[in-house]
Amino acid sequence: MSWLDWLKQKLLGIPPQRDISRLEGSSEEVREQVDVSGGPLKPKHRRRALRDRRLLPKARAPLGKRPKQMSHSQAQRLFSASQRTRNRQQRDLLCDPEQLQRLGLPGWRNEDDLAHSLGLTLRQLWSYSYYCQAENAPHYVAFAVAKRSGGERIILAPKRRLKALQRKLLDLLAQHLPVSPAAHGFRKGRNTLSNAREHVGQKVVVRFDLQDFFPHCSWQRVRGLLVAYGYSFPVATCLALLMTESERQPVETPAGLVYVPVRQRYCVQGAPTSPALANALTLKLDRRLSGLARKLGFRYTRYADDLTFSSSGLARLGVLKRAVTAIVEAEGFRLNDSKTRVMRQGRRQTVTGVVVNQVAGLSRQQRRQLRAALHQAAGQPDAHLRGMLAYLHGLNSEQARRLQPP
Repeated sequence: MSWLDWLKQKLLGIPPQRDISRLEGSSEEVREQVDVSGGPLKPKHRRRALRDRRLLPKARAPLGKRPKQMSHSQAQRLFSASQRTRNRQQRDLLCDPEQLQRLGLPGWRNEDDLAHSLGLTLRQLWSYSYYCQAENAPHYVAFAVAKRSGGERIILAPKRRLKALQRKLLDLLAQHLPVSPAAHGFRKGRNTLSNAREHVGQKVVVRFDLQDFFPHCSWQRVRGLLVAYGYSFPVATCLALLMTESERQPVETPAGLVYVPVRQRYCVQGAPTSPALANALTLKLDRRLSGLARKLGFRYTRYADDLTFSSSGLARLGVLKRAVTAIVEAEGFRLNDSKTRVMRQGRRQTVTGVVVNQVAGLSRQQRRQLRAALHQAAGQPDAHLRGMLAYLHGLNSEQARRLQPP
């Protein structure tokens, strides 16, 4: 910013402007106006666009150097690869305390507040939230588990110290993020039974499945969500890095074995915070699908990546399928078409493993298998059978009572 621009800003109230000629790929001068009004970040949003004055365009000093705005370590952190973004409107955002208080979230103004709340020094916090392209000692342990449908699912489990931090973040932040009433997975007081009960005795039940659900909950989406809920860009970035990770592949180099990422960071299965973050990231998706269900005469619930619709009347299935596909893709997810199911009353209707044709419970085949296993146990069921009986008792106490000997 030239001295003339500075005078215009001070005397005429003209907002500061950035020179973005090189960013736009043009040889001509291109300027972008910076919004410093403190108004809504987006139209109809309550989050205010409060700017960090240290990062705004400054006038050129005629003599000497510009005054120092921050320490060397702060500048290194703020302009590191971990804090980069293409969105220049978010880069210099400060915390919005009113928005955080409105949502009941911790009022972390900067990384110092976050480190103090987690019982860490600032250096320790940075060590856990620094994105490294080639790690010598990863913070996660990777292993594979078999899928029922075939293939393997990669689980990334955080090591002991990072898991303890993520559990603190779950208690302090993640479980307090706004979630739709339609979500039944990973919520206290809700489970597969509460999800299934919403669809008992319906004429038609339609089930959709979200493909690669957790990988679509990327760290950029987590950061954007936290910025929208009132956190400053550095704090939102730090939190997103603490709660996400990328799958890594070991590579032998002349300097030794390193682990390099093979995909973007996301809410990995194995991190304590991932289920709560996934529910928060699908809030808008749930709201849109709930509105669609009301419009078409359906009920709607979601359990993790399972979307369930049911109707007691004449179902507009074609309209429902097209609309659900369009909404899911618009919200950055994708349907697994091979797992879409339409179940009418003439066949077994199951929702998250629970039969819902007339009452919630297990299928006749499953009850017969359980009765046979109890008979073979001769009155001394093992822990697995006792667990199955307790599960059935929670689903349907009458079905459980009929299986137990008099």
